[in-house]
Amino acid sequence: MFNKRLKTSGMIILIIVLAVALLFIFYYSSNEELNFSPLRKFSNLIKNKVGNLAGEEVKIEKFKSEQEFKEYLEESGSNSQYAMYGSGMRNMDVMEDSMMTEAKTLSPTMAMDIGEASGMGAGEQTAGRVSDTNVQVLSIDEPDIVKTDGENIYYNHSRYYYGYRDFGRPYDQSAETKVIKAFPPAELAEIAKIDRAGDLFLSEDTLIVFSGKSIYGYDVSDPQNPKEKWELELEDNNYLVEARLYQGEIYLVMRNIINAYHPCPIKPFVNGANNLEISCTDIYYPGIPVETDSTFIALKFDSQSGEIKDQTSFIGSSNSSVIYMSEEAIYITYFYNKDNLEFFSGFLSEKCSDLVPNGLISSLKSLRSYDISNQAKMTEMQVLLEKFYNSLDNDERLKIENEFTNRMDTYHQEHIRELEKTGIVKIGLDNFKIDANGEVPGYPLNQFALDEYEGNLRIAVTVGERSGSFYWMGGGESLNDVYVLDKNLKEKGSVLNLGETERVYSVRFVGEMAYVVTFRQTDPFYVLDLSNPSNPELKGELKIPGYSSYLHPVSDDIILGIGKEGSKVKLSLFNVADPTDPQEVSKYMLDEYWSEAVDNHHAFLLDKKHGVFFIPGGKGAYVFSYNGNKLKLEKAISKTQVQRAIYLDDYMYIISQDEITVLDENNWQEIKNLDLK
Repeated sequence: MFNKRLKTSGMIILIIVLAVALLFIFYYSSNEELNFSPLRKFSNLIKNKVGNLAGEEVKIEKFKSEQEFKEYLEESGSNSQYAMYGSGMRNMDVMEDSMMTEAKTLSPTMAMDIGEASGMGAGEQTAGRVSDTNVQVLSIDEPDIVKTDGENIYYNHSRYYYGYRDFGRPYDQSAETKVIKAFPPAELAEIAKIDRAGDLFLSEDTLIVFSGKSIYGYDVSDPQNPKEKWELELEDNNYLVEARLYQGEIYLVMRNIINAYHPCPIKPFVNGANNLEISCTDIYYPGIPVETDSTFIALKFDSQSGEIKDQTSFIGSSNSSVIYMSEEAIYITYFYNKDNLEFFSGFLSEKCSDLVPNGLISSLKSLRSYDISNQAKMTEMQVLLEKFYNSLDNDERLKIENEFTNRMDTYHQEHIRELEKTGIVKIGLDNFKIDANGEVPGYPLNQFALDEYEGNLRIAVTVGERSGSFYWMGGGESLNDVYVLDKNLKEKGSVLNLGETERVYSVRFVGEMAYVVTFRQTDPFYVLDLSNPSNPELKGELKIPGYSSYLHPVSDDIILGIGKEGSKVKLSLFNVADPTDPQEVSKYMLDEYWSEAVDNHHAFLLDKKHGVFFIPGGKGAYVFSYNGNKLKLEKAISKTQVQRAIYLDDYMYIISQDEITVLDENNWQEIKNLDLK
């Protein structure tokens, strides 16, 4: 009985001490008269410039119960109830282009050859040469606002569509999907419409429309009379993140905002034929506490019936999530910072043992082993630090503050790759289970920063930009790395320190080569040889003004860059025949402030047969040739709100909100026009 009372009294005292400590910290960190306090500065530092010394393997396992899920959220300090709604919803980026052998992942130039010969769709007159949506992996389609079957065009016609992708959201209440008879050009006419709009897939005779909180399947075997076949409606707090179409099946990644009070079971869809329910014991989580706000749900369902065939789920952060899919697996990334306490105690131990008492360092090391939440550890650490600062006079405080500032700069650079991490989850398409998980430093820019080739995952990242920077410590340094990971997502090789103080602006993997652009003031264009995954090499680099934010191989030795220089859109042709000496062989400054192709690869069209490519602009549309490795403006079309172009045989269809213009690619004369108003 005595021991029980003693234990109870101890708990009460501990609660009182923690409460007083919280009030104390709040006072010192909010009192305007004490803003000089080093505690305030380092309080911000350890909350933002975080890190955990690398070394431990992050395992992934399933929750055993809802209570374990709740305890994980509490331990990780996640504030899921207040997660940003819609954050990460414009990640509709996946697939990366690679060369392949025997019908594996192809480069866009190889993809163009196959696409031209595909003759997709059915009808009395169907084009023999049909362009597809510009995607990252040839065999895997990506949703976009325009699809064609070689005879008809399906177009998401939205009056307020301004060119950026916001997957799954309706663009305006009057939006509709237009069905247009497109081939032959003489018969160009609107033949039907669907009173729903959004990004589209076309799978055989089924048109899939991602519209707001619902996904619809329409039978378009008779294009003049589309008929709804199936519908999937999302429950509240569930959002579409990304989708892919592969071999007649749709692979969908969704995000469920975690309810900290009742995180599971999760019902992604409104009750109906697909009344899917995901229990707590179905959800994977990282084996170390990682701040999280979402449960990601990967689904596979039949494009013809809407029937869900499989699913897997795991928790992570919606912050900067990137989705990439190969013919073998789906890769989902999430960004997180590592343990604050371990980073800061390591700093004191390694850099400041001559400035602080050994007792403080020992106390912080011991604190790491306490069986309390990370938030409680942070509170206790702040109390220990304030106790130390209160033992100093003003002169000593000023000296310590300056010493900490300078030494932290050095420590930060030495441990820069341990501060911020990107977790990677690999879902095998054969079993639709989590086959592997891993992590790399920093964060990937977008889908093109990832690529699978011969069983290895290559990933380009920027390191150091998100670990915080403060005026008093001169932070903000950044580095850029490329890592090669094996099938188990363990590191095989790397190329480090590209573009110091810059960040990645574009990446393109083509077979055994990689092309990376970083930017801050100039545009370093890097050429990497990844033929030996265990020893990848930087072969060459070229520094030029401006930057390229989208890279596209137009031939074996020529890479097209689309980006900006100053206030104008810039186009560049890079000759990479000699990897050690890349050259900008042609450049064109377009009199446009912006092009959607700068940010969205779906707005780009390459027609290899005619040696031309299309990009939209704010003032109109532009068709460039690249023959002889020289950029030449072949055709400018002064139309407003141009969004896409496709080709059917030797005719290019320029699609804007108000009209469709058909050009003869042999002479670039306008031969037909359709009013869409």
